[in-house]
Formats: sequence, structure tokens, C-alpha cells
Amino acid sequence: MTSLGFEATGAALDAIEAHVPQLVADRVASRLAAKDATLWGPDAVAEASIRLGWIDPTAAARALVEPILALRDELRAEGVDRVVLAGMGGSSLAPEVIAATADVELVVLDSTDPEMVGNALGDRLSSSVLVVSSKSGSTVETDSQRRVFEQAFSDAGLDPATRIVVVTDPGSPMEEQARAAGYRAVFTGDPQVGGRFSALTAFGLVPTGLAGVDIEELLDDAEETAEFLAEDDEDNIALCLGAALAGTRPLRDKLVFVDEGSGIVGFADWAEQLIAESTGKLGTGVLPVVAEPGDPETVADVDDVLLVRLVGEAAGEEDAIAEGPLSQIAVSGSLGGQLLLWEWATAVAGRLLGINPFDQPDVEAAKIAARGLLDSTPEQVPATLVDGDVELRATDGLLDGVSGLDGALEALLDALPENGYLSVQAYLDRLGYAPLQGIRPELAAASGRPVTFGWGPRFLHSTGQYHKGGPAIGAYLQITGDSAADLSIPGRPFTFGELIAAQAAGDAQVLDSLKRPVLRLHLVDRQAGLRQLRDAVRRLGAPRAGGIG
Repeated sequence: MTSLGFEATGAALDAIEAHVPQLVADRVASRLAAKDATLWGPDAVAEASIRLGWIDPTAAARALVEPILALRDELRAEGVDRVVLAGMGGSSLAPEVIAATADVELVVLDSTDPEMVGNALGDRLSSSVLVVSSKSGSTVETDSQRRVFEQAFSDAGLDPATRIVVVTDPGSPMEEQARAAGYRAVFTGDPQVGGRFSALTAFGLVPTGLAGVDIEELLDDAEETAEFLAEDDEDNIALCLGAALAGTRPLRDKLVFVDEGSGIVGFADWAEQLIAESTGKLGTGVLPVVAEPGDPETVADVDDVLLVRLVGEAAGEEDAIAEGPLSQIAVSGSLGGQLLLWEWATAVAGRLLGINPFDQPDVEAAKIAARGLLDSTPEQVPATLVDGDVELRATDGLLDGVSGLDGALEALLDALPENGYLSVQAYLDRLGYAPLQGIRPELAAASGRPVTFGWGPRFLHSTGQYHKGGPAIGAYLQITGDSAADLSIPGRPFTFGELIAAQAAGDAQVLDSLKRPVLRLHLVDRQAGLRQLRDAVRRLGAPRAGGIG
């Protein structure tokens, strides 16, 4: 029997009672199990018809287990036991959760920050294998990471071909290139599975299996869950969860995730991409906010927020729903089952929202803008203000009358609508500067609104779709910084420092074109600038009345 548990209160329970009976009458679960591409309306049929391979991934995935484990044993016999994953978005978030939950080391390199790339290169290169994971094979971040590792292996006297494993879609440019280069192994995924739904395919299994995760157990767990999700029954947790996520009226469009002992490490970060990129389009969608127990968003009852509690005990038992916001859900279960559950629930939520959950029409905009900046030699936009170690730039009018960093932050918070959210976007080494995330709850308290925190450029493959395609209610704080050491990218006319700078500037450019308020902070000295920023955040005033603070 499946180990999944679920409980709902308030508006979430009302949404379940309002929508699940119709979902059952429409046979949504069984039609989804049968890969019915018409579930999301005529405009989505073409895309949905080639994106439903994730519904029953385990049959194809089991064929991968033996070659993955055989390769792992070969590598370990050669003294190669450090796995570095070069991937972005759906190619990195699920593997990170799977490996961390199993307490297995997997180095996830999903950044173009030269410090983070340099640190990955400088640690135990002689015992490392690089897994290059990209569905299209054209992702600029992943290609750049492959190039620099290939050069590093060669410089160290190691044959790069023996140290590179590729995961891609069949027929992609990367598959052709990898086979021509004679790389150690090439694994192909199901082309009918989009990146954010690929957790239980080659993209989730190859890097984690090589790192030492029991991927057979993961697949067993998912397979056991799948049969329950296909039932047209009002107790179907996928239908209930999908209704809670997208069926509240008016829509509670900020989902505040808090982990309360689920045993699944970093699950909310994976769910963030799945939900935001799937639903944030056509001016609608639901935005996940990853918080910690006790953060401002987790204790206030605000009419546009739904609290999502990831719990360790079976939800539905006594005290599964704790004191706090009246509208909340609690979800429990083991990893394989949860991965599949949330994929199903997101597809159900798409039906209720009236959108196609399988496309991402606005993701490409920032990539195009970044490529344009890399292909030209644009003049550096002068800073509007310089305050200590921080250069300030912003969308037109935002800094009018502002004299320094404190006033700029106040102005950005003042630009938030009553139902808005603040997005912090830090284009820095997410491992080396992890404490920066501490400003998230402080900004939530000061603004009285939910606050997301994303590391650039990784969030561009995640919540970036929602920021551009979802409701126009966001304000954006972008943080970039000079690096003491840059890294060249073999075969490219730009460095990692130039690449990440172009990605940040390109995204800000797109947000500006959509009339979103953006405050850009560039740290001339990273450490000093971060101290200055943290101090300024702590000096912010009291939150607005009626908010979450």
C-alpha cells in the first residue's frame, strides 16, 4: 500500500470539496494514466501529446539500472568515486534531492559563477567523473562546464573521454557530439518527458546511481504509488493535491513550502521548479516560496497564501495539521512516491488553471537577451548610485529621490502591490555564499509579503518562467558581484564571469521590458558588499499593516 499521506484545512479543503468530484466525474486520473493529451484543452494538445512519458517512467527506467550500476563499479575499480553533475533546472534539481536524501555525495554544478566552477574543478579532479546532462544538448551553462572540465582533465594528464558521461535526448546534438568524441558512456532519456518532469528518468537516475544511490528502491517506491494515482476516486491524493494547489477561489497563488521533518532533503527546491515553470504563464499561475519553520510566511493567515507542510509522519494522523494559518495542507511520503505525486498533481493543477503545464514560453527570452549581450560589446551601464561597496542600478524611476542602499531597498518594497511578492536573485556561488539566504525571511518581515530566493542562473530554468509569464505582481532584487578570479571557457570568446554577467543583465532587461520593478545591486567587493547588504536589510522598517510580518 502506498505510504503517501495528505491532510487539508480551510480554503484548501474547500477547493478539494469543490473540484475533486468533477475531476472524478471527468475521469481525469484514468485519462491521465492513459496519456490523454486533450485534458488541458485544444491549444495544449500538440505539446501534451509528446510530453506524457513521465506518467509511467519505471519500465524504461529499469532498463537503465544495470548499465548504470555496471559503470559505477567500473569507475570505482579505477579509483573514480567523485561524481560531478553539470546540468541545469530539471537536469540538476531532482538528482540533488535524490542524492542528498540518500546521504550520498553528488557535486551539483548548476552555476556559471567562476568561483563555484573553480571550486568544483579544484577538488579531487583525479578521482572525478563528469556527468553532462542536457536534454537539448545546447544549454550554454552545461556546454561551458563540459568544456572547462574537458580541458582540466587533459591538463592533468587524464583522458577526458574516459571521465565524461553524457545524458541527453536521443538524436540531440549532444548525443552526436558525445559519440564522436568517444565519451565513456552516453545515456539517452525519453524525448517525451520534459525536463522538470524527468526525475525518474535517465536524468535523475544516471548521476545519482553513479554516486551510489539505490535507484532500484527509488523506482520500486514510485511504481507502487503509480497504481493509486490512476484511480478515479475522491480519495485520490493527486486529485486532492492538484485541487488544493490551483482550485482555491480567489486563488491562493503563493505556496509557502516548509519542511517539518519529511526526511527528503531539499524537496521544496525541486517542487519549486516543477510548479512555477508549469503553471506560471498567460498571466496566471502559483508561485512556490521555500521557507523555514517559523519564518513570517509560515505563521500568518493571509488570503493569497497557502501553507504547504512537508511532514515526516503520515498526514491525516492526529496533529498532522498544526496550529498556524487556517488554510494549509500537509503531505508525507517517501521520495519516489512524492516525486510522482507532485508531477501528477501539477498536471491536475494545470487543468484547473486552464493552462498548458508542459510548455515554458517565456524561459527563452532571458537566454536570447544574454546571447545578444555576449555577441556584442555593449557599453557598461553606469551605476545610478554608488554606496560603499555596492553599485546600484534600477528600472526607470525606482531610484528617484534615493540617496543610498537603504533608501533603494525601501523604494523596492514600496513598489510591491498588496498581493505581490519579492524575488531575490543572487548571481553568486550558492555554496560559498549560502548564508546570504538569511536575508529572505528578514525581507519578508520588512515587506509584509512572501519572498522567494533564487540563485542565478539556476533559477532562470525554474521560477524564471513564472516571473515573466505569471501575474505581474512581482518586484525583483538582483545581486551580482565582481570575482577576484575569472575562468576562461575553452573555445568560447567569453569567460565565465562575462557569461554570468550577461545572464544577469539579460534577465533584468527582459523584466524591465515587462515593466517589472528591478533593483540591481552589484558588489564591487563581494564580502564587504554582502556585509553592507545584510546590515541594510536589518535596518528596514516595520511591515505594512495586514501583511505577513
